[in-house]
Amino acid sequence: MFSFAMLKTGDRMIAEDLVQETFLSAIKAKDSFQGNSSEKTWLAAILKNKIIDHYRKKEILKQADTYLSSTNDSFHAAFFSNNEDNWGHWNKETAPSEWSAQSADAIVNSKEFYKILLYCIEKMPAKLAPVFLARFIDEDDAENICKEFNLSSSNYWVIIHRAKVLVRNCLEKNWFLKTQ
Repeated sequence: MFSFAMLKTGDRMIAEDLVQETFLSAIKAKDSFQGNSSEKTWLAAILKNKIIDHYRKKEILKQADTYLSSTNDSFHAAFFSNNEDNWGHWNKETAPSEWSAQSADAIVNSKEFYKILLYCIEKMPAKLAPVFLARFIDEDDAENICKEFNLSSSNYWVIIHRAKVLVRNCLEKNWFLKTQ
């Protein structure tokens, strides 16, 4: 549970607090546990809700549209061409590279890969990380994520696009291009 909370928050103290709050909530609600799922699943659901509440309280994604529009030019300039002939195409330095021919399963199952992936997620701007994690770690659907984080559909897709570009760029610099 702690590892999951660390992945979702990137902060050891917050993760510890959320896990403690999860256990306290579970103890208080133990009589209402009906046994329809395993205790582990029940605790994981409580923790997930605690994490969502944490992000709501911090209002990390409040005014996401302002953040996205204020960072649009710098994000675009960092990855894409502003040249009139190539506008919107990748810059040579940041264009996706061909990844090694190693088995994708072997790479994804590698502990070292997960360390680098966590590093890349931690480096991601705070307004992007929770949405990225909800989509790709929790495998939640867009509609749910928009409702949980009070996002418009267009803001959701911009956040997902930027997060994927940043993670790919980070993985290439710190994993794929180093392992070739």
